[in-house]
Amino acid sequence: MTHDPTAAPGGAVEPNFTDAQRAAISALSHDEAVIPAPVWLARQAYLANDNVERAHAAQDPEGFWREKAKLVEWMRPFDKVCEIHPPDHRWFLGGKLNATVNCIDRHVASERRLKAALIWVGEDGEEHTFTYNRLYRETNRFANALKKLGVEKGDRVVIYMPLTPEGIITMLACARIGAIHSVVFAGMGAQALRSRIVDSGAKVVVCSDYTFRRGKKLPLKPTVDEAVRALYTVEHVIVHRRGSRPGDAPVTFESEREHDFYDVQDGRSIHCVPEPMDAEDPLFILYTSGTTGKPKGVVHATGGYLVGTSYLARAFFQISDRDIYWSTSDIGWIVGHSFIVYGPLSVGATVFCREGVPDYPTPAVTWELCERFGVDLMFTAPTAVRMWMSHGAEVPAGYDLHKLRLIACAGEPLNPEAHHWAQEHLVGQSGGMVVDNWWQTEIAGPVLGTLPTFEARPGKVGKPLPGADVAVVDAHGAPVEAGKGGLLVIRRPLPYMLRTVWGDHERYRHYWRQFEGFYAAGDIAVRDADGYFAVLGRADDVMNVAGHRIGTADVEGSLLRHPAVAESAVIGLPDPVKGERIKAFVVVRAGVPRGPGLVGSLKDHVRQDLGPIATPSEVEIRDSLPKTRSGKIVRRYLKAVELGEDPGDLSTLAD
Repeated sequence: MTHDPTAAPGGAVEPNFTDAQRAAISALSHDEAVIPAPVWLARQAYLANDNVERAHAAQDPEGFWREKAKLVEWMRPFDKVCEIHPPDHRWFLGGKLNATVNCIDRHVASERRLKAALIWVGEDGEEHTFTYNRLYRETNRFANALKKLGVEKGDRVVIYMPLTPEGIITMLACARIGAIHSVVFAGMGAQALRSRIVDSGAKVVVCSDYTFRRGKKLPLKPTVDEAVRALYTVEHVIVHRRGSRPGDAPVTFESEREHDFYDVQDGRSIHCVPEPMDAEDPLFILYTSGTTGKPKGVVHATGGYLVGTSYLARAFFQISDRDIYWSTSDIGWIVGHSFIVYGPLSVGATVFCREGVPDYPTPAVTWELCERFGVDLMFTAPTAVRMWMSHGAEVPAGYDLHKLRLIACAGEPLNPEAHHWAQEHLVGQSGGMVVDNWWQTEIAGPVLGTLPTFEARPGKVGKPLPGADVAVVDAHGAPVEAGKGGLLVIRRPLPYMLRTVWGDHERYRHYWRQFEGFYAAGDIAVRDADGYFAVLGRADDVMNVAGHRIGTADVEGSLLRHPAVAESAVIGLPDPVKGERIKAFVVVRAGVPRGPGLVGSLKDHVRQDLGPIATPSEVEIRDSLPKTRSGKIVRRYLKAVELGEDPGDLSTLAD
């Protein structure tokens, strides 16, 4: 009998782990310095007993989601909760609703009519506040403008706008009339934008003339011009002209297809009858691939998406209609869809949003705004936390953050050092809590997470949220025992999961093919004996150094454990001997002296931590790392520069 090198103790079949991933799995079996749930925060949590909620969902999943559907206002009640035949699943069959009725109309008809729905601050200091009453009118005006241009239910509208009120209004206006919106991150290049317009078959593109990033005014309109020039399928281009500064050339229209965002509207057209949408009608398409390759348009359905995000806004993010909530993400990502727009507005909260990066024009700008506006809740990325760490604890300490009771992090693993730092220095004044969570564009809300009713275990994302049936399995799909690593799967569809890939249902089926009947997330994970999960990164994000498989996340995590390091990024570069060599990019904490001694210390640390084969050949100390607006480090930008390739403008790159 031949020996199976992937066989693990107990007969389980391991995925192809790196040595460092095995070490991380072993280390995570021992918890150190857990963070207890604050009693006062647990007492006011939306879920008084998450164990009871989880048991309800496990024992009676249809009854559970039937109950959660009561959070949504239905135009016609649904006849059946779900039909599940993996990979296909349908939810709330026969029900009809409209997302904007849930996010706007029902608040306008209540005591929240004159409550602030949106507070927006631009990087240049411009500010606007929209009550629910005003948001209703602005959404309807633009919805009627789209109808006047011939947009009908089921038509696709591509939105190429930064995080502005007009961008949010455009999303809601599409939902109002049943058009399917597809937001493309404002700054992607012309080819990426064009491929998404073509793939979705969009007949209208709505864009802004420019956006801001670190004080620079970045034009967007020329990218749209190039993208649509040869696309006869695009009937209209609507441009939100943000105004000109002294010396700027005004944006002019040179095509009959082009319209001004406000000129195309009728100022008196403040009412638009909401389109009744079947629960399974698409609400939006969101593309997940980068700037190369065939884009993958994830489709989310109206009913299941609204039920899921409305429930999770309350149950996980603890958002109520008395809160000011700030997500540092962008409308170009799923976080912006679910937890800047639809989730918080469905609750009736006040959504604070800001265009720009969280440490410009000063490292203190985030905390200055939290103090000035009284932010209660925040959603951000671990990379942002590490960036704030690099500026030093004295920066947030200089501001009154007593209102900030909860910070949720997602987008990549939250390392324990950053978690503890944020717990002490960002919510320390309020005695609140920093919580981790995991989800994907394909799954429009948290699946794993830490709730304020149980302790946080830094390094572990938390437990399956109520309704989520999640497991760690071996390479054959069999569950592995606690403490053993494997592949993360979802064993039962959720209403807020994707229904298909736009125009390519066969591609959608690939999510379910690795393990029959299970959704394969593509991540390496481990579960402890108490049901806490740690997600260790993508299963395929691996470098091959002299025949050894080394995860980029492994080396980055090791560097982050060095006391001098605030942020790190690692890439693999071609090597004639080893196949690939490792180069690390590091941002150090405030006050750390740079020099050969620091570089040597960093290499020694990784060598001792992970072994000689994982030691970077080169370490570059930098002031900052290239990031998207959502706070994720753009490693492929670094790699393109190192390879002598044209990386393009950083603002054109996506997650």
